[in-house]
Formats: sequence, structure tokens, C-alpha cells
Amino acid sequence: MAVVIDHPHQTFKPLARLPIYRLQSYNHLHDFTQNITHTTSSSFHKSYSTPCLSLATKTKEEFESPNPRIEIICGRKAPRVHALVAEVAIALASGVKPTPVPSGLGGAYYLRSRKGSTIAVVKPADEEPLAFNNPKGFAGRMLGQPGMKQSIRVGETGIRELAAYLLDHGGFAGVPPSALVKICHVPFNVNKNNSGLAANPPFKITSIQRYVEHDADAGDLGPSGFSVSSVHRIGILDIRLLNLDRHAGNMLVKKFHGSYVAGMAELVPIDHGFCLPESLDDPYFEWLHWPQASMPFSQAETDYISNLEPFKDAELLRTELPLIRECSVRVFILCTIFLKQATAAGLSLADIGQMMTRDFIRGEESWSILETICVNAKANLDMEIKSDRNDEIKEYDAIFAFDKEFENGLKPNEGMSIHSANDKPPKEMKYSSAGARSKLKDARLARLVHESDIKDGCGPAEIPVLRSINCAAHNSNHDTCVCVSFEEMKEEEWSSFLEYFKELLPKAFEEKKSTSLLKQRLENSCEF
Repeated sequence: MAVVIDHPHQTFKPLARLPIYRLQSYNHLHDFTQNITHTTSSSFHKSYSTPCLSLATKTKEEFESPNPRIEIICGRKAPRVHALVAEVAIALASGVKPTPVPSGLGGAYYLRSRKGSTIAVVKPADEEPLAFNNPKGFAGRMLGQPGMKQSIRVGETGIRELAAYLLDHGGFAGVPPSALVKICHVPFNVNKNNSGLAANPPFKITSIQRYVEHDADAGDLGPSGFSVSSVHRIGILDIRLLNLDRHAGNMLVKKFHGSYVAGMAELVPIDHGFCLPESLDDPYFEWLHWPQASMPFSQAETDYISNLEPFKDAELLRTELPLIRECSVRVFILCTIFLKQATAAGLSLADIGQMMTRDFIRGEESWSILETICVNAKANLDMEIKSDRNDEIKEYDAIFAFDKEFENGLKPNEGMSIHSANDKPPKEMKYSSAGARSKLKDARLARLVHESDIKDGCGPAEIPVLRSINCAAHNSNHDTCVCVSFEEMKEEEWSSFLEYFKELLPKAFEEKKSTSLLKQRLENSCEF
């Protein structure tokens, strides 16, 4: 058997040379995977409507070779990725078959070495929960549709696994090495189609992570056994990525010098497919009420947070993961800014997590403090835009008032006030009366659309399907929109929004500190 790895300096030498496929550019993973996972013919042709593979081969026979192979799609520059892929390549070349993982809702497989030790976990994109090839009965949706989490699409959790690894600078939280790869001629699950047949694709797009040797997960032990630094580091990562699914099962426990000592066991975070949502969804942090989360950050943790550069990291995501949508990148920027400002204000990990999490009161879900801040910032931005539009409308009215006076035979200065030298000069006109008329129409249309959104919207507990809208304002019942999304913001609006967002943070942090202090006093008091 032969395996080809996309690495120019790879020491593993294949037994036979196989054709190399160069991936052309594509915008989103679901577009790419929909094209390749449904392809059953032995040859590929270029298409102007869908992304495809550019074939760099000498003979058709080479392409049709049944030998397994693995190629890196994203994550080539990530540290320790090539070593992981090399080990997997050797295992596949030795005839090792993937072993299905019985737990979980999605299709996942262990890959073992020739000696039997587990080296990696593989998760095909088309076997995710709700994807059409899901092996555990949770199928039915196409790639790119809303998944188990409405703000994360089916088939796109793999790129988030890699994103978490790329953003875990210096292995601060301990995210295992991850990559997005293409694996050819390896048996994975394929569900039967409408004709009752299972068509095996020539390859699958999968995420791959280094397997972590562990003794248990966080659900098997009480939180008192975990080190404070381990909980803090995972929490910092979860807040930056807005992790929607940090539960006890995806925090692995490693023994501390062969035995569990209270407060010394280290945690390893895995399964980051539900991070970086496309909107401000409701996160789940298992560590939120652990005692470690209420303890102050150490100096090393504070320094790490202060040195984070959200815009630089955002550019890293855009460069290394062009598959990820800009709205998810903006959520990441927002959450990182929130973390940095909150830490500088003296808030604990628990305080920050609580401000990002929605509350359930009498069976109803209410917005989180973070969402409320964002909605208020957006409302301030809308007021600014509305003010600018009103100025433009006044200019428009002034133009036509001037025209009307002219039509009635008045001289230019008759019937108009004369400004003194001390008066502020009138605003400079930047467009003709035809342009002003068009601007007025756009303003009225925008107002109409906005009012329609407010009338038709409803709260997060009432609509199970995510609507990608920009929430401008909402009433005290929080029932005017489903989520806070930044997808449709222009770059200039996004920059202005962030400025308003930052201005609202200090007051919110002071209120949170006061609430936490009052709660602490009540808990420590014996008088009620």
C-alpha cells in the first residue's frame, strides 16, 4: 500500500508514486464537501459552478489506484501537524483500518499504529450530527444547513477544531494538534441512498486530532481535584472562542505523578467543533460554577490575556482558514475584546462567563449581559446613522425649498435667513438633488425594513431556527430578535460598532462587580 502526504520534506517514502491533487480555492467547506462527497465516477472535471480538484497526474491508472492516501487541506503551518499526519500515513500504509468510536452523536474513528496504540481521532465532515452519512441515526440534512447548534452549520465543525488549535498560542490551554485533511480509499461510513445502495466516495474531508492518553474525563471526578490553572486556561480559551458545548465529557483528566491529588489533576480540552458560532449564541461552560472559576487570575494568566491580539488572530483565521465565515471571525474579535477588558477591570473567570451566558427565569430565556451590551451598542450606531440620514433629508428639503422659491420668482436670498459671520457654515452638499431624492428613498426603505424586523421578531426561547439578522434594538422583554449577528455589517459599521461596544463595557463591569460582591456577602452572612 502507498500513502502520499502533502509535505515536501516528509521522511516517509511511499512504496509507489501516486498522483498529487492540488486544491483550488473555495469559499466555504460545505460547498467543497458537497461537491466531492457525492462524486462517484473515477474521473473529475472542472466546473465553473462548483469547486473541483486539479488533476496533476500522468496516467488514469495512477488516479484509480486503490491505495489509501492522506493530504493536508488546512493546517500545514500548524506545529506538530505534519508529525501527526506522518504517523497516520504509516499506519494506513500498513493496512490499519479506522475503528469507530461508539460514543457521541457523530461519526468518529480511532486510528491506531501498527503496534496497536491509538494515535489519532478522525471525524468525517459528512458524518457529523445531522449530516447525510451520519452512522448513528442522526442524519437528514445537507452540508451547510443549520446543525445541532443553529449558529454552526453541518459539515463545518472540523474547521473549528483546527481554529481552536491555531488560536491556542503556545499550547496555553493544551488543545491537541489538529488539521483538516483529505483521506482517500479508506473505509468510512456511507448511508444508503434512495435506491437502497451505498455509494462509496473516493475520498472524504475529515478533521484529525492527536489522541490524548487519559485516565478519565471531568465527569468521572469532582471538580475539587482539578488544578486552578488548568480550569482557568480552558475557560480563557472557551470565552475567546465562545464555546457552545464545554461539558465534562470533553475535558480529559490526566493523572498527576501517577495519583490523583486534590487540586493537582490537569485537564486537556478536546472537541471544539461547536466554537466560533456565526452569531452570539448561548454558550455552555461546565466550569462556570466550579470554585476554581471564582478565584482571581494569576499574573501569568493576566499577562497572557493582556498580550492577546484579537485583530492579528482574526487575520490568522482568514489566512489559514479561508473556509470560516467572516461573521464567526467577528464574534471571535468581540469575545476576545470582552475578555481583555473584563480581566483588566478585575473580573474573575466566573464573572465573565456569567455575563456571556443567558439566564432562565421562570422557564423563560433572557438575553445575556454581553448580548444586551451589543444590542445597545448597535442601537447607538443606528442613532448615529439615523442622525446622518436626517441631516441628509434636511439637505434634500433645503434643495427643493430653494427650487420652489426660484420657481415662484424669488431671488436666491429672498425668504431665507441670512447667516452672520459668527454662524456655523451650512453643511457642504455632496450630491445633487437627484442623489438626495435617492438617499431619502433609501432611508425610508431602511426604516421600513427595520420596523418589519421588530414586529415579526421573537425571543430566543420561542423560535428554534436561527435568523441571521442584525439586532438594532429590543424591548425589556427581549423579544425583538433571535440573536445578535454581525454578518451584514459593512466594515465601516463594524468598526464604529466596536467603538460603541467598548464605551459601554466599563459601566457593565462595575455593575457586575457590585452584584458579585453583594452575592458574596450574602453567602458569607449567617443572617437572612
